[in-house]
Amino acid sequence: MSASPSAFYDELSEHYHLIFQDWQTSIDWQAGVLGLLIERECGKRSARILDCCCGIGTQTLGLAARGHHVTGSDVSPASIARARREAAQRGLAIDFRVADVRRLDEISGPPFDVVLAADNSLPHLPSDDDLRQAAAAVLSRLVPDGIFIATIRDYDQLVIERPAMQPPVFHNDPGGRRFYHQVWDWTSERTYTLHLYLTWEHEGGWKSRHFVATHRALLRTELEAALTAVGFQEVRWLMPVESGYYQPMVIASRT
Repeated sequence: MSASPSAFYDELSEHYHLIFQDWQTSIDWQAGVLGLLIERECGKRSARILDCCCGIGTQTLGLAARGHHVTGSDVSPASIARARREAAQRGLAIDFRVADVRRLDEISGPPFDVVLAADNSLPHLPSDDDLRQAAAAVLSRLVPDGIFIATIRDYDQLVIERPAMQPPVFHNDPGGRRFYHQVWDWTSERTYTLHLYLTWEHEGGWKSRHFVATHRALLRTELEAALTAVGFQEVRWLMPVESGYYQPMVIASRT
């Protein structure tokens, strides 16, 4: 087990879909919510999108199926390998790259209309300097009127509550039951070690896996400050009741 983001997602990549009741249903739902928002914000029905923390493709696959031209990148080689397999199985032409969000210059080609970092990926960055590096890297890959969209947990509330765990979520499959839960060990006022447990029925018994990562409780003001520091304009937040997504969402324009 390792707390590094790359090792965490390498280990989780073949099991990540088990978090969802039905992964494909979640892919389609996220494409609907994020796709509509992207199309409204950039004014294009077929935008060039860089999903810069794509994991195994939960957002990338759906946005590509919706008709967008999507490139997916991630720090985890195993996640990228699985995302490529998933895209091939669906007949989707997606360019996947292994790249750290702080070094997006390693992704060649023309700039993008949209850069996306969904589902709480940025809180893996441990410091303000790392966050600014990532913000600058994102800015460098956008067209002049491009936009950055990121979603994170509501840490403004979570640092007050300091939860010790997230309750188990149970799913029923034709072959048996499965569930997952998280334990949060707060190592400081603003960081915690996340323990993710996946458990499922397997050949008449139970099988379980344990994955570990470190997260920073990233406040909205901190992310906004990093974005404005590197030159983003018109930084604004949409809460779930406004966006329809399940996490707070920041939208920042290059100009």
